[in-house]
Amino acid sequence: SLRNFSIILSTKSTTPAVAAMLRLLSPSRTLQRSLGSTLQRSAFSGTASVHADVLPLEGEKVLVANRGEIACRVFNTAKGMGMGTVSIHSEVDTMAQHVKRSDEAVCVGPAPSIESYLVIDNVVDAIKSTGAKYVHPGYGFLSENALFCAAVKESGARFVGPPVRAIEAMGDKIESKQIAIDAGINTIPGFQGVIKDAEEAVTISQQVGYPVMIKASAGGGGKGMRIAWNDDEAREGFRLSTDEARASFDDDRIFIEKFIERPHHIEIQLLADGPEHGNVVCFPERECSIQRRNQKVIEESPSVLLTPETRREMAKQAAQLARAVDYASAGTVEFLCDEQQNFYFLEMNTRLQVEHPVSEMVTNVDLVKHMLEVAAGHPLPKDLIEKCEKNGGVLPHEGWAIEARIYAEDPFRGFLPSTGPLLTYEEPTTESLAMEGVTVRCDSGVVEGSDISMFYDPMISKLVTYADTRSKAIDGMTGAINEYVIQGVGHNTPFVASVCRSQHFKDGDTPTSFIDTHYPQGFNGVELTEKETVALAVNVAGIERSRREQLFSAPLPLSDAEVHKMEDGSEIYVDNVIVTLGGHKGESYAVALDELGMRAQVRKLGENLEYEGEIHSLALGDLDYHPTSNLARGEIDGVKQVVQLLGETNEGVMTVQMEGSVVDCVVRSPEEFALSTYMKEPPVVDTSLMLLSPMPGKLISYAVKAGDKVELGQELCVVEAMKMQNVQRSERRGTIKSINCEVGDSLKVDQVILEFEEDE
Repeated sequence: SLRNFSIILSTKSTTPAVAAMLRLLSPSRTLQRSLGSTLQRSAFSGTASVHADVLPLEGEKVLVANRGEIACRVFNTAKGMGMGTVSIHSEVDTMAQHVKRSDEAVCVGPAPSIESYLVIDNVVDAIKSTGAKYVHPGYGFLSENALFCAAVKESGARFVGPPVRAIEAMGDKIESKQIAIDAGINTIPGFQGVIKDAEEAVTISQQVGYPVMIKASAGGGGKGMRIAWNDDEAREGFRLSTDEARASFDDDRIFIEKFIERPHHIEIQLLADGPEHGNVVCFPERECSIQRRNQKVIEESPSVLLTPETRREMAKQAAQLARAVDYASAGTVEFLCDEQQNFYFLEMNTRLQVEHPVSEMVTNVDLVKHMLEVAAGHPLPKDLIEKCEKNGGVLPHEGWAIEARIYAEDPFRGFLPSTGPLLTYEEPTTESLAMEGVTVRCDSGVVEGSDISMFYDPMISKLVTYADTRSKAIDGMTGAINEYVIQGVGHNTPFVASVCRSQHFKDGDTPTSFIDTHYPQGFNGVELTEKETVALAVNVAGIERSRREQLFSAPLPLSDAEVHKMEDGSEIYVDNVIVTLGGHKGESYAVALDELGMRAQVRKLGENLEYEGEIHSLALGDLDYHPTSNLARGEIDGVKQVVQLLGETNEGVMTVQMEGSVVDCVVRSPEEFALSTYMKEPPVVDTSLMLLSPMPGKLISYAVKAGDKVELGQELCVVEAMKMQNVQRSERRGTIKSINCEVGDSLKVDQVILEFEEDE
C-alpha cells in the first residue's frame, strides 16, 4: 500500500492552522507544502465517530477510488445492493475492465499513479461531478490516507472505511505500536523511536540483538523492510529501506525491531461499527506466511498452526485494539506467531485486505456489503454478533480456503515484473475444474487483450479454492492452476503450483522463511515425478496425433506406422514416435499409441538410441483437444490430465505446461530422431562480461565506475521497479570496462548496464 503518500496532493495554498496541524500529524515536508484546497476547512474535526444518521444505500452511487480487480469486486456487491457504480481511471486505463463494469467513469489524469489515482483533488472532483454518496478506497493507492478520508467527508460523501483517527494512528507503525502497548496487546521487543542514520541503526541493532528487522514507519506491502544479521547488513538495510520508504510513502522514518525467527504471519480480519454501536466481530485467522520479499503470495484460512484457544486470544486482542482507536468498517490486525503460538502485534491495516476472499469463503460473509452498511450508519447485524459471541469472540468457520496471488512476474527471471497484453487469457472455474467438493473463485479485473502496465501493480488476479478439508483445497488449487491459461506475459502460476506440490506446505510447515528455505537458489521450475514425465510424453504424442488427424496434415517426416505386440500378447496398429522433453537435446521417450488412442507403451531412450528402464503400459481415456484450443484434457490410468499448449516454434518445438512444469517438447518419427543426432548446436551469445538489466525499471545509482576493480558479490548498481529497490551485485571478480547507462535512465529487460574487461 501507499500509506500517507502525501505528494499526491496539489500545490494549492493552505491555512496556517491546518498546516500546523499537519506538522503534528506527519513529519513529511512535502505533505505540508502540498495540502489540497479540499482540506482548507477543519477536515479533521469530529472524524473519530461513525455517522450518527443512517443514509440509504439502494439507489445511491458508490465511487471506487481504485482500479483493477478490487474495483470490480466492490462493483459486484454494490450492484447486488441496488447501488449505482462510478469508476475513476487514468488515461491508459480508459478501456480497462473496471471502467467497463461501472455505470459511470471519470478520467483523473495521466498514466503515472502519482498524477492520477493518487491526486486527491482530482478524485474529489470526480466524487462531486458524479454525485457519488459513498467512496470505497479499495486497497493500495489512497486507501490508508487520512487526508483522503477527510477530503471525502468534506465533499459530502461517506468514506467506506475507518475514521481519520484510526487511519492516522494505525498508519504510523511507531505510534500504532505504542497504542498497542497501552491497550495490553503483545508486541515485538525493539526500539520505540525513529532511527537517525546508519550508524545509529547499527548501535540500536546491537542493543536489540541480531537478527533485527529494519522497517519504514509508514511502510506496507513489503516496501521499506530489510532483515539484518550483522552490522554491515544493518547499514545497507537502513540505506535501502530509507530510499524505498521515501520513494513509496514520502516518509523516510525508520525503526528497528527484533526479528522473530521462523515466525508465521497470522492476521485477524474484523468488522466494527464504531463507538456509537460498540460492536466488533472477529473472523477466524488467515495465515499469510508464504511471502517473497515480505509480500504475500499464498494465504489461507484457517491456519494449521493455531489451536482454538490461541485463535480466541488473538481475536480478543484484535478487538481490544480496534476499540482503542474507535474503529469502524473492515480492518485487519496482523501478528507474528512463533511455533509455540506466542504471538506479537505487527500492524493494523485500516482497509480491505487483498486476501479478504478466504475469510469470506470460510464464513459466507460478504465483507464489502457490511463495509457499505457501516458507512451508511447501520450497526453490524445481530446474527453476526451473536455467532461471534457464542463462539468465544470469533466467528465459526466451515471448510478451508486458499488464495494465490497471480502476478505478472516471471519466476524464471527472479520474479521480475512482466508487462504487455494478455494475448490469451482463460480463467479456471468450478465447472472447468470439475473436482468434487471444490469451489473455484477468481477475482480479477482483466480479460483477454487487457494490458499489464508498467505503471501499476503486476497482480493479474486472486485465485481461490475452497473445500471441506485443507488437502482437498490444495488439490483444487493445483488443478485450477492447470486450467488457468495466461499467455503474453510471464506469470507466477508455475511457482504457485510448485509450492502446492511441496510436502512441507502440505504438512503446514510454513514459516515466513518458507520460500528462502526451499528455494535458496530461486525458482528453477517444477520437477515432475517419473510417472508424471511418462504421462507428459504420452499426452504430447496424443496431442500431436490428434492435431494432425483433425487438420488432415501429413504424417511425421519418415514416419512408418506398424503392427505392435502389446504386453498381453495382442497385436495392434500403432504410431511409433519419439517425444523429447526439454528441447531437441532433452530426454527422449519412445511412445507407441494404438489406433484408437486407448492404450500406450512408453520406454525411455538412453545413449546410442538404446532403450533403458522399464516398459510403461498405460490405459488412455478420451482426449479432449481441438487445434484451436489452449488446453488438452485427457485421462491416463484413471487420472485426469490437463496440458496447456503455450506455443510452438517454426522448428517444431512445442512448449507445454503440465502440473506447473513448463517443458519444451519435440515429437519426431524414430528415423527423424536418429538423423537429428547429427545436427549442430545453435550458437550461444556470451554475456558473461555484461551486467544486464533483469527487469524493466529505472537506474537509481551506481556503486562503481569505469576502471574499478570489483569482488564477487560487490554492489554494482541499484535498479528500481514497482517502487522496489533491487541491488545488482557482481557475479565475478574483475575490472569495470565501461558504464553503458546513465543514472535516471529507463531500462529494458536485458539492456546492458555495464561491461567488464576480459580476464587477464
